[in-house]
Amino acid sequence: MILVYTGDGKGKTSACIGQAVRALGQNLAVAFGQFMKRDGQAGEQAMLAQWLGPRFMAGGPGFLRREEDRPAHREAALRVLQWAQKQLENVDLLVLDETLYALKAGVLTREEVEELIALARARGRHLVLSGRNAPDWLVDTADLVTSMTEIKHPWRTGVTAAAGIEY
Repeated sequence: MILVYTGDGKGKTSACIGQAVRALGQNLAVAFGQFMKRDGQAGEQAMLAQWLGPRFMAGGPGFLRREEDRPAHREAALRVLQWAQKQLENVDLLVLDETLYALKAGVLTREEVEELIALARARGRHLVLSGRNAPDWLVDTADLVTSMTEIKHPWRTGVTAAAGIEY
């Protein structure tokens, strides 16, 4: 199955982690990769690295904020993509967090994501993709799409990000 967690609300990465934990609980082999996010940036990374070892990769340089950083982001995205393709040889479930951010930012192409989906389907693997702004073609392709909708968020009232909640 191809699963997509998207939307403007909080919870996409948490849904990905929940999906990974559920699969691990069923003795499925799981790999979890993160586009864009630097290693050591978020709390979930410590636990995922502990649980998954080399089947966890946070391969990004952080979020793309300056155009001159685009080449480094593209290189990082290609490293995560290559790692992901290799993981599909040996896992039952592959989670790729922030794939849609990388796609929207143009550091991944539609063709690359479509090839990954085709590879997952050909190998009978489950693939989870997350990020804001799921394109229509991906919504049409996926088996499951869930959209997180923000109703209220404390940052809108000036509350800073909290460890263990936002990162």
